[in-house]
Amino acid sequence: MVMVTSANPGRLGIYGFRHRKGVSYKEGYIANALSVKEEKLWDILARRGDRVCIVSIPPGYPPTPVNGELISCFITPDANREYTYPPALKQEVEKIVGPYPFDVEFRIEDRDGLLKNLIDMTEKHFRVIEHLLTSRNWDFFMFNEIGVDRLHHAFWKFFDKEHPKFVPGNQYEQVGLEYYKRIDLHIGRLLSKIPKDTIVLVVSDHGAKGMRGAFCFNEWLINEGYLVLKERPQKIVDLDDAAVDWGRTKAWAWGGYYARVFFNLKGREAEGIIAPEDFERERATLTDKILEIRDPNGRKMDTKVYRPEELYSVSVGDKPDLMVYFDDLYWRSAGTLGHDSIYLSENDTGPDDAVHSLHTP
Repeated sequence: MVMVTSANPGRLGIYGFRHRKGVSYKEGYIANALSVKEEKLWDILARRGDRVCIVSIPPGYPPTPVNGELISCFITPDANREYTYPPALKQEVEKIVGPYPFDVEFRIEDRDGLLKNLIDMTEKHFRVIEHLLTSRNWDFFMFNEIGVDRLHHAFWKFFDKEHPKFVPGNQYEQVGLEYYKRIDLHIGRLLSKIPKDTIVLVVSDHGAKGMRGAFCFNEWLINEGYLVLKERPQKIVDLDDAAVDWGRTKAWAWGGYYARVFFNLKGREAEGIIAPEDFERERATLTDKILEIRDPNGRKMDTKVYRPEELYSVSVGDKPDLMVYFDDLYWRSAGTLGHDSIYLSENDTGPDDAVHSLHTP
């Protein structure tokens, strides 16, 4: 949405897919198409009469009216929902590929099954894209192929020789190259079917690189006295399912590629304990402690901590109090509890050996 609105995350009020609902301790929501209040590029084009085709641009569900055609994105719950604009386009899509596949389950151990589903999804996406490209009169066409992202998460350690878990000669070592060749062939086919003077942009919303590990941020906050539990969980649980003593807790965190930290403020949270006049001091103190965190080998991580308001001149919506990027994003933030260590060699929510980054090394 930053690309198509020219508004940064602070102005959009979108800091990730999942957001905290107001000042609730446990309630959250997923940003969707209705969360975007800024005017999008295709809205501007529509005002001058240009027709558009928009396919799988997140957040694209629920489908919203455009001057042309739209298919929603991978946050669509399933193909039983309305996922096109106009609604009749859904029948047209399903005549071509059957139920439209929005995503694949990618944090699983069955790599053979995943690869089969990944290729099947990608082929169906491009069949629909080519159909729209050649059957509609459009002035602007934009699509996103989520399969590239899913390939990275599921197979990065198999083809990245720098990944700590790379094994030479493994059966999936060529999967990345083969998949990218497939994508290139599809793009070449699309390019052959559009007018020669068409301006074509190939863009990405993020890079990727190998994950060194997951840092159990909430476990660390417990050790530092910020997060207090009434009792330790007997198994690995989400923070929402833990017995948090909110009346004694100063701060907690959400996991993800970057971590989001929330402070427990008097007058804001229901059981807040930090006085408003102490908020900035507490935020600065915790920031300093986070910047001193080291990896399992004792190396100081290249960690960055930001306040949303220092990143963005405007920061609206349900923003976190701190945003933490562990070790230049080589370490993912794990928000779950019940681990024996603050360091995990694996992702805490299923197999995933790649992390997002600003660029792909």
